[in-house]
Amino acid sequence: MKKISILGSTGSIGTNVLNVVREHPDKFEVVALAEGHDVKLLSEQIKEFCPRLVSVRDEAAVKTLRSLISDSTLEIKFGIDGACDVATIDDADMVVSAIVGSIGLKPTLAALNAGKDVALANKESLVMGGKLVMDLVKEKGVKLLPVDSEHSAIFQSLTGHNVNDVERLILTASGGPFRGYTYEMLQKVTRAQALKHPRWEMGSKITIDSATLMNKGLEVIEAHWLFKIPSEKIDVVIHPQSIVHSLVEYCDGCVVAELGEPDMRSPIAYALSFPERINTSVKRLNLAEIQNLTFEKPDRNVFKSLKLAYDALASGGTMPTVLNSANEVAVGAFLNDKIKFIDIPTIVEKVMSEHDVKEVTSLETLFEADRFGREKAHVACGM
Repeated sequence: MKKISILGSTGSIGTNVLNVVREHPDKFEVVALAEGHDVKLLSEQIKEFCPRLVSVRDEAAVKTLRSLISDSTLEIKFGIDGACDVATIDDADMVVSAIVGSIGLKPTLAALNAGKDVALANKESLVMGGKLVMDLVKEKGVKLLPVDSEHSAIFQSLTGHNVNDVERLILTASGGPFRGYTYEMLQKVTRAQALKHPRWEMGSKITIDSATLMNKGLEVIEAHWLFKIPSEKIDVVIHPQSIVHSLVEYCDGCVVAELGEPDMRSPIAYALSFPERINTSVKRLNLAEIQNLTFEKPDRNVFKSLKLAYDALASGGTMPTVLNSANEVAVGAFLNDKIKFIDIPTIVEKVMSEHDVKEVTSLETLFEADRFGREKAHVACGM
C-alpha cells in the first residue's frame, strides 16, 4: 500500500489522481490533501478518502471547511505553510505536486527535502528552481517522476536506453484553439475563445498558456532539467490529434514514441505505480479508427511565447523565473479583461528585457526574481 499526499487535490490533475486512487483502493491510501480554490469539493474528498491532514488557502477557508465536515478532529492547516505540512507529513511515501503556478515551488522543495518521492505536475518548480530541485533529488536519493503527458512520454521512451545516445527530445503540442492563426487574427481573439481547448480539460491559467504556446515553452525548460538535455536538442512539433504524446530520437536514427488517448489518468497511473504498471479505465487506442496523425512546425514569430521560453533558458539563472512570473501576471490580466490576448507575450518580453540575470544560489534569489517579474508585469499591464 503506497501512501500519498496531494498538493492541489481539487484541480484537474488532483481530481484525476483521486480517480486513479479510486480504481485501486488496494494499492493507494490518501493521507493528506491541499487545495486552493474549492473548499466544497475538498470536503467531499475528505468524506471519501479520510485524510489525516488537509490544508486550505486561508483562515476563512478553514472556517468554511469546518462547517462542511463532521469530523471535528481532522487537522486543518492553511496557506503556504499548511501546504508544506501536507508535503512533509511523515506517513506519505509519495507527494503529488499539482498546485498550479509558482506557489507550488516551496512545498515541492519541502517534500524533496523531507525525503519524499515526488510525482511532479507543477512545472513551475523546475522552470523556476530547476537547479535547486535537481540538486535535492540527487542529495536525498529520491525519485522525481513526471506527470505531464509529454514528460511522462519522454520518461517512458528513455527507459532502458542511454541518455548519452539521445539526439533529440521532441515535445508534441496540440496547437491549442488558435492553430493556424496569423498574428493579425490573434489580435481579435476573445477570452471565451482562448479558454476553449480542443483536446484537454484544464484549469484556466494552463488553458491560456496552451493557447499562447507558453505552456510548451515551460515544458521545454522542464524537460531540460528533468532529462539533462540542452535546449538545442529539444524540439516542439504541433500534433493536433494529441495521440503521440512525445518522442525521443536516438543517434542511430531510431525514434521511440509513447502513444495513447489524451487522458491524464494514464501518465498519473504510471507515476504513482512506477516502476510497475496498473490497469486503468482509459479508452484504448484504435489507430485504424483515428487513421491520420499529422505534424507541423510551430510558428515562433506568431506564437512568441515559445521563443521567449527558449530565450529564457538560454539566458539561464533567474531569467526563467522572471519569464514565469511575468507570464502569470499577464495571463491573469487577460482573464480579467485588462489586456488583449496578443499583449501577453509582449509584456513578458518587456519584463525580461529589464531584468539583470543573477545566478540561482538560494530560494530567496528566486523569490526576489519572482517579485521583480510580478511588479514589472503589473506596471506593464496598467494594474
